[in-house]
Amino acid sequence: METTKDRDIAVQRYLREKKVAPLEELKKALGTDARMTVFRVLRRLGYLSSYSHRGQFYTLVEIPHFDELGLWSYRSVWFSRFGNLLATAKALVDNSESGYTAAELENVVQVEVHHALLQLTRQGKISRQRCGRSHIYMSADSGRRRQQRLMREERQAYAELDLGLHVEVLPDEIKAAIILFFSMLDEKKRRLYAGLEAAKLGHGGDRRIAEFLGFDVHTVAKGRRELFESPIDRNRIRSKGGGRKRVEKKRQR
Repeated sequence: METTKDRDIAVQRYLREKKVAPLEELKKALGTDARMTVFRVLRRLGYLSSYSHRGQFYTLVEIPHFDELGLWSYRSVWFSRFGNLLATAKALVDNSESGYTAAELENVVQVEVHHALLQLTRQGKISRQRCGRSHIYMSADSGRRRQQRLMREERQAYAELDLGLHVEVLPDEIKAAIILFFSMLDEKKRRLYAGLEAAKLGHGGDRRIAEFLGFDVHTVAKGRRELFESPIDRNRIRSKGGGRKRVEKKRQR
């Protein structure tokens, strides 16, 4: 007679091999037609359902390797650390630096989001703001929304004036001058400058600026957060407690 442990092992082995699977395949792996039997096993193991394909695919929580936005895909099936499409859209809008248009968010999540955004707006979980000729979806929190709107307006100004840092098309002489200028800054100013340029580029800017300047991507992200999320101490280079610890001289006895 098949035990609970046997069922758990069968589903775990199947999903570790296939990565993702719809309900019907999991039924076959268990040799059952009972939907609830499959879900009891999945709950014991810990599972995620896809936000794409109407949530019809499943995987184990141990399998996905989420990107910096909390998303993961396997063979065009998309999963999120936040859960379903509504929860994912809300989290991405809340965490974004300048909000999203519907088209921008669709480009990120790779599924249609118009109805999800409309539902979240009606529920008051996010807000919709007119910015230029576009509708931008932003955080429902007024302070966060103000930051996002300022960043969006700044980016639009850079786009109109064509003053953004397009690292792929800069002449070699300009690239060399930027890198020379960057090398002359102290640690804190490098971090903040890299963060500013990454913010101008939007999604993926941290990585692109880190590659261009030969800087750590996490340090670029830290500089960007310092610029827009916290007051800057003009007199301090490292954060409090940073740097090497002081060495205490030992006296001979």
